[in-house]
Amino acid sequence: MPARFSSYLSILIISGLFFPGLSACQETTPELPTMMVYKTPTCGCCKKWVEHVQAAGFEVMVHDQADLTEIKLANGVGAELRSCHTATVGGYVVEGHVPADQIIRLITEKPEVKGIAVPGMPVGSPGMEQGATRQPYNVVAFDADGNVSLYKRVDS
Repeated sequence: MPARFSSYLSILIISGLFFPGLSACQETTPELPTMMVYKTPTCGCCKKWVEHVQAAGFEVMVHDQADLTEIKLANGVGAELRSCHTATVGGYVVEGHVPADQIIRLITEKPEVKGIAVPGMPVGSPGMEQGATRQPYNVVAFDADGNVSLYKRVDS
């Protein structure tokens, strides 16, 4: 075995012994599923929300539609849960301006719910930023029977 090859081999072996997690450290974000977002073509806050979830690592496919009623009905989004856009990701429905960290929590923990929502359009939620103005809001979970429960309270 040539000396130079032996030296390289030794370096590789030592690196593997002393730094076995090196390659694992390079990949810190789990692979996220592709998100389908249904929104109207002219909604600026929806566009900002899409940018928010993309910044968190989601690949997003946007479907612009003039009327989202059928999408909301098909995904079990009741009138009290509705906002300006609807998304599907990892087998769940995401309605409205839900923070990306809560979507990641949803697809990681995999609760037995149909989805999560931020009803309405609360100021300060992702995509609804207005300077330093923030209002508290709830992220709610909902099931196929229409039951709603608190998923996360966002105070700022």
